[in-house]
Amino acid sequence: QVQLLESGGGSLQAGGSLTLSCAASGSTHMIYCMGWFRWAPGKEREGVAAITVDSGRRHYADSAKGRFTISFDNSNHTVTLQMNNLNADDSGMYYCASVPWSCYYDIPRRDQITSWGQGTQVTVSS
Repeated sequence: QVQLLESGGGSLQAGGSLTLSCAASGSTHMIYCMGWFRWAPGKEREGVAAITVDSGRRHYADSAKGRFTISFDNSNHTVTLQMNNLNADDSGMYYCASVPWSCYYDIPRRDQITSWGQGTQVTVSS
């Protein structure tokens, strides 16, 4: 079993920056790819970014490209999402996720996720 614990959410003004972190514990040897998903009321939970932990290969949703950076620290099994130039559309609950295979081609689909965190809220006011 993999446990994921997010931190770093908050409220801020548009144009600001925020860093989310997710610490993995438990069966971390089963983690090959980690990512972040966002869910906002009235919208589907969407993948924002993902990283294959051994190669560092990254994928981003179009809305995140150029503004968000995902990284992984293997020393403490922590994935970080640096978000810059935030806008109101970035608001939502952000969930950390992991899958036991490498995500070479794209962000994993929601139905492929095997471990989810509890989520951390990000609210951006314009």
